[in-house]
Amino acid sequence: MAKTPNENDDIEITVTLEDREEYKRLDVYLTAKFSQFSRSTIKRLFDSEDISSDTISLSLNKMPPAGTVIEIEVPPPIPSDLQAENIPLDILFEDAHLIIINKPAGLVVHPAPGHYTGTLVNAILYHCPDLKGIGAEKRPGIVHRLDMGTSGVMVVAKDQATHEGLALLFSTHDIERKYEALLLGNPNGSSGMITSTIGRHPTNRLKMMANPKIGKKAVTHFKVIKRYDACTHVELKLETGRTHQIRVHMAQLVKCPVICDSLYGAGANGMNRLPKEVRALLESYPYQLLHAKELGFIHPITKEKLHFSAPPPEIFQAVIRAL
Repeated sequence: MAKTPNENDDIEITVTLEDREEYKRLDVYLTAKFSQFSRSTIKRLFDSEDISSDTISLSLNKMPPAGTVIEIEVPPPIPSDLQAENIPLDILFEDAHLIIINKPAGLVVHPAPGHYTGTLVNAILYHCPDLKGIGAEKRPGIVHRLDMGTSGVMVVAKDQATHEGLALLFSTHDIERKYEALLLGNPNGSSGMITSTIGRHPTNRLKMMANPKIGKKAVTHFKVIKRYDACTHVELKLETGRTHQIRVHMAQLVKCPVICDSLYGAGANGMNRLPKEVRALLESYPYQLLHAKELGFIHPITKEKLHFSAPPPEIFQAVIRAL
């Protein structure tokens, strides 16, 4: 049984025995029940963890048991006519198939509610006018994301074959990704591996959390670069790429949130532990001190081994100098 949705309503549907007899795959079942969704839309919502159940881990290629309640969070519509905008890009590399960008903190990757323009997609469409139709309609060329406040190295596909090849590399974790961050507090040990599941927070839908009832495996390796009195400079390596993975692992499991993380951080009380010189630098800085410093992979088309790096932004380096 399903609620009848309006365009922006969240949807709830309960799987019946009759549903299980009629349908073998969850994606086919959902598109049959909700004609406003294509299978590609269902997959996009599933990949962004907007399709979930509180009782079982879902898979698009099989039906869950009868009685399973499935929730679908339907985001507000995004204007379909994406506009090219002349936004400067820090391009590290470009060939006929892909482009490597050093994304600044504060730049949203693709249009979303509240950010319909001024995104990386708008900038890429200006730089690469033929990008429309590559990958998802609302996020052409995009195969992975960095949070709005996270800076660093990203790859964007310029043709469909490259998009599919990169998407496969990310799905099989055949991508080298290293970050660096400044954490509030001092982690135990000079290095470690954090393993958990990560899923949507049950009460705050803007947040993710470690080890929810239903989640996906997440593995982060960390190594201390340098300790200071009230904070630590660390390098982080991802095995998986879950939403907010580093931020959740550092805040919840290491108990050392990324400095200036307004969503998972320790708030004003935590910032007061920092030296006054650092507090002065960060007084009006709105983003977490997290930077994607390295990205390496085998080029899907040329099969060349590629590796790119970018230094953290000036504010990050200024804080280190002050420390």
